[in-house]
Amino acid sequence: MTSFTYHRPSSVADAVAALAEPGARAIGGGTDLLPCVDEGVVRLTRVVDLRDLPELAQIDLRADGSARVGAGVRLADLAAHAGLRARFPALADSAAAVGTPALRHMGTLGGNLGQRVRCWYFRRNAGCFKNGGDSCLAYAGEHEYHGILPGGRCHAVHPSDPAVALEALDARIVIAGPGGATRTITVAELYEGAADNAHGETTLRDGELIAAVDLPAESAGGEQHWEKVMQRGAWDFALISCAGIRRTDGTVRLAMGGVGLGPWRISHSVEEDVASGGLDDDSIDALAERAMYDTQPLARNGYKVWMAQAALRRAMRALGASR
Repeated sequence: MTSFTYHRPSSVADAVAALAEPGARAIGGGTDLLPCVDEGVVRLTRVVDLRDLPELAQIDLRADGSARVGAGVRLADLAAHAGLRARFPALADSAAAVGTPALRHMGTLGGNLGQRVRCWYFRRNAGCFKNGGDSCLAYAGEHEYHGILPGGRCHAVHPSDPAVALEALDARIVIAGPGGATRTITVAELYEGAADNAHGETTLRDGELIAAVDLPAESAGGEQHWEKVMQRGAWDFALISCAGIRRTDGTVRLAMGGVGLGPWRISHSVEEDVASGGLDDDSIDALAERAMYDTQPLARNGYKVWMAQAALRRAMRALGASR
């Protein structure tokens, strides 16, 4: 392990300034950063400890039904927060599905959204595209758990469970940057171009950090659904995950994980048909198949298409498509 300096900032501005140094990395719970350092996939010069910044660790439930969740909120606290669960149960359920109790009590929301991919080629420094190589070694190698979406040089999937729920909930990511600047982006924009980004999976710039997540009032309540399909019953990453919401105005949003390097939003036309209701089993089956038309599974992960269709059918029924 190479040596590095340690910095405990007094404010978000102080943290951002420290992160501008090349090789600086933020740490909240350290559940991904420390393994990445140990595995040699992250080489750092400075650790910026965010744990003493109270503004990053707050959950603010607003009177209009919206909410702001600080990036430093522990996943266990997110899952257990009664007020947040009442408004956004899909997010609370997705946080409760992460890892083990120990990992949830250490890991933070921001760290979970910004974690690196779990591809074994990448994690073992095998010289893949994300490790300075020219190609995705999984493409012609072991890829049973990799993505089924077309495009991009990396075929890994992003491991975040909350990111999928946040996409369905139409959340916004609040990013703090140098000079007190902030910008707000969608979940899709956070992972835009991740498959062709050799240096990471997010669009965070040097000296930026995820400060909070904003949840809109329009997504509060209604009918919400979360499902994570795993190879084991616990302590595992999603083979497929699915989040959905039928808002109080009747509109439907559906998103999937385990299929690419970020949450995948199901097409608007499928969502609109689900929102219309009154669908029989044949119609639900047809919609689930239509949602998967654009997928391109690799040689040994075609099972994910069928698994995703099954998860979508369950989500559609949970959101009242047959009523």
